[in-house]
Amino acid sequence: MRNQEKLKSRMVRRRRRDGFGQKKSSVSQLEIPLAHEERLTLEEASSWKRSFDCVLASPAGRSIFVEFLRTEHSDENMAFWLACEELKREQSQEQVCEKAKMIYLDYISILSPKEVSIDATVRESINSSLARPSAHIFNEAQAQVYALMHRDSYPRFLSSPLYRSLEQRLSALACDM
Repeated sequence: MRNQEKLKSRMVRRRRRDGFGQKKSSVSQLEIPLAHEERLTLEEASSWKRSFDCVLASPAGRSIFVEFLRTEHSDENMAFWLACEELKREQSQEQVCEKAKMIYLDYISILSPKEVSIDATVRESINSSLARPSAHIFNEAQAQVYALMHRDSYPRFLSSPLYRSLEQRLSALACDM
């Protein structure tokens, strides 16, 4: 047990020396709290290269991808996608109505500052269904936003300094153990 404490203490000192776990303003530096780095493994982060769904399935992957989206000023896409997933799990019709209206106001309304990019026919379909929404009212819009993130943001994420820096740091941590 004593050796584990020494190793952890050495890793913490090295992280502090190298600036790990500190918020950075530069995209080339990791912009996530140290807590993510401590729980995340190189294997998990590397799995994100396999598919966009691997990123979405991982809580750390979603969080880091959101950080990347913030640098591109498009984090509303992931926020909308996650809100739709939460709505689908809702059982109470009253809650479905309330959450659907909030999602509409936050992401679909043309007056929203966080408006997501969907085509006009999908927007009109949502507008006409809003009076009696179901938990799946945003399925088409969610699919369009997913496709946009998958096609545009995901490839840029994998080649971004943020993701490359994360892989390098996790690789270095794996070598230290």
